[in-house]
Amino acid sequence: MISDFAVVVPMANESEDFSAFVSSLTAVLNKLNCGKVYFVVDNVSRDQTFELCNNLSATDKRFKTVWAPDNKNIVDAYIRGYREALQNKHEFIIEMDAGLSHDPQALPSFLKVLNEGYECAFGSRFITGGSIFDSSWKRKFLSKAGTVLANLLLGTKMYDMTSGYQGFYASVVEKFVKYRLLSKGHFYQTELRYLLRKTHYSEIPIHYRAPSPGVTLKVITNSIYVLIYYFILRLKFKSPAIK
Repeated sequence: MISDFAVVVPMANESEDFSAFVSSLTAVLNKLNCGKVYFVVDNVSRDQTFELCNNLSATDKRFKTVWAPDNKNIVDAYIRGYREALQNKHEFIIEMDAGLSHDPQALPSFLKVLNEGYECAFGSRFITGGSIFDSSWKRKFLSKAGTVLANLLLGTKMYDMTSGYQGFYASVVEKFVKYRLLSKGHFYQTELRYLLRKTHYSEIPIHYRAPSPGVTLKVITNSIYVLIYYFILRLKFKSPAIK
């Protein structure tokens, strides 16, 4: 069983929930007796998040703070974290959001699936055992409708195409960090799942909590553009895939 893994977490304006999130994450790391966490912080963060992350990194070497001022969007933050994990030769790399939107207690489930030989482990709110709560009806609607629309237009067959909790073999990450992703916002999750649809993957039930503000018009516009772009390629029988 491979136990060397990394967790990539973009961190921005997380002061309020920092302690609760880190406590939950640390408890899981203690139980697993392994794992490294990469906090990616950039100029979007206006509170004490960077200082809190640095202080934690100084006292617990399982946590590393990555300062990334050149990031232009959330996708850059994810990719920067992935590159950092790759440089440190981790076997598995798991991506999750902070603020307890994603429950750290689910990490062992991702590791179990990856250890079983699946190249990708995708968190799903819409399969048995999964859920989405503490969220507005608009957020729930966009998540579910996004999955239905993506599967319809892109030919994918996943239960959840819009979740960001996911894990990969390092060999898979090495491929997609080199790919020119079109997404500038959270549609990146959908784009990535579409591109990885031909890998050996499994979906894992997760509980998603989203008390944060809703998705912006700019993010929705970019999502529609990327979706239509790949749909047109599919009509031309030129659908790209990372495998």
